[in-house]
Amino acid sequence: MRLGSDALKLPESARHTPVEQLERAAKEGLEGLFFRSILHLSPQLDPGELRAVRERADELGLYLEAGLGRVNPYNIAESPEPRALGDGDTVAGYRRMMEAAASIGITELWGETATIKPYEGRFAYDRFRTDVPWANQLAATAGYLTRLAPIARDLGIHVNLETHEEITTFELVLLVEEVGPDVVGVTFDTANVLQRAEHPVWAARRIAPYVRQTHIKDAGLFRWPDGLAFQMRPVGDGVVDIGEILPILLEHNPDLHLSLEVRDYGGAPGLPKRGADRRAAISLYDPEWIAGHPDLTVEELSAYFLLVQRYEERVAAGEVPDHAGYAALPWTLEAAWEYVRRSRDHVRAVVER
Repeated sequence: MRLGSDALKLPESARHTPVEQLERAAKEGLEGLFFRSILHLSPQLDPGELRAVRERADELGLYLEAGLGRVNPYNIAESPEPRALGDGDTVAGYRRMMEAAASIGITELWGETATIKPYEGRFAYDRFRTDVPWANQLAATAGYLTRLAPIARDLGIHVNLETHEEITTFELVLLVEEVGPDVVGVTFDTANVLQRAEHPVWAARRIAPYVRQTHIKDAGLFRWPDGLAFQMRPVGDGVVDIGEILPILLEHNPDLHLSLEVRDYGGAPGLPKRGADRRAAISLYDPEWIAGHPDLTVEELSAYFLLVQRYEERVAAGEVPDHAGYAALPWTLEAAWEYVRRSRDHVRAVVER
């Protein structure tokens, strides 16, 4: 297992070219970078630009991963670039992206079914859209992946759907098995599953056979009157037990790359980027939220609440700050890098054990 990072979440990543980002990663002792879109390496998929990134990664001994982005037809339009690449033909645009990735040896491509939205409560998640049921979105996603499957097979590519905030691991397993595990896999975000009230270790066991990419992330959970608040923390300072999860993943994929996903740095000292610490509500007591999780069992929910209780005990003991205390800490550039280094060192120690 090699330990790297999501490239775009490293501090001030937007100020640096992909090659410069690789060089920064190597300087920080990271072993690779995960770019969320192949378009981040070259917006027009220029072969020379792509080769330059690949060659620099190889020179530095770093792994290089990338993504396709959205694969849910109900929100693909939120990222218009792939359709533009196909001159209006969305599938052609995705084909170009997949071919470009394969041309530089990237065959594990991240995908997502939605992105979190800037609304409170359940409406932050496309799962609870009122214009189209989630079941319809899942069916459309399966249909679109089925259209991409022949291209993926020809190129030797897997499209790896993230355990994103809006989708459950139960649903991901069904999608992988419906479209085919030879072309679809999972990107395991170790903390996002908390937003669907899934226990990270239980989730790992469900999806481990299909995990081909990762976002190694941690978060604290805090009780609120209408449910729980989710707050990102350095890996090891939240409720996610990486030490228990990694052996489960290792059993199925010993060459899996571990890519940290760290807290965004917005660029203005003291001011977090949108979403960094806002109250991401897990509306556990909302009847609509409950009805939207038919696979969640009493046993897993009980184990999940034990995580919350144990974390409350850590807060009470002064081991970690409470929600308000952590949110009030200055979010400077140095604090952002300390977050990266603390996470890196914790995961590395776990891997060595």
